[in-house]
Amino acid sequence: MTALQDLKYGQWFKGADVDGDGFITQQDVRAMSERYIAVRDTASDNATSRRLTEGMDGFWTHVIAPMDQDGDGKVDLREMTEGFRRVLSDPALYPQQIAPVTNCFFDLVDLNADGRIDQAEFQQMFDSIAGVPGEDCATVFAALDQDGSGGLDRAAFHQALMEFFYGDNPDAPANHLFGRVTA
Repeated sequence: MTALQDLKYGQWFKGADVDGDGFITQQDVRAMSERYIAVRDTASDNATSRRLTEGMDGFWTHVIAPMDQDGDGKVDLREMTEGFRRVLSDPALYPQQIAPVTNCFFDLVDLNADGRIDQAEFQQMFDSIAGVPGEDCATVFAALDQDGSGGLDRAAFHQALMEFFYGDNPDAPANHLFGRVTA
């Protein structure tokens, strides 16, 4: 694990700590999806919404909750960073660890169901889920849209999330998915 990855994980933690109490709880993880579902004005009983909520519950159960070293039902930044270092050490596990939730978010974010996420859809997602400022979203989106098509397909979206969680390239635009990372 690198110092860059620690910085990225810290940025993710800020967005995941929905209530700002310095801990991630199951309620915080679920609230991340609920915030986006609310912004989308999608019914919580919609199949994709249910899949997202279930995916986030699974993310809590299988990825975040096991990081709770002291058994208090919440994960602080140190526990989460150490846990990510252990759990997210092998990019080959991305399909099991991160891809299911990424697929759910992609399906919800692609408002017009054209198989691509445009800049407005991208910005709405990262602003509502992680509080990423619009100008940061625009910058990151432009850098991720390497072909200049104005949209990210599912493969490009997965590549960005994989780079964020597993990568250590200091110049990768995906480093800033959950807000500007500064050393």
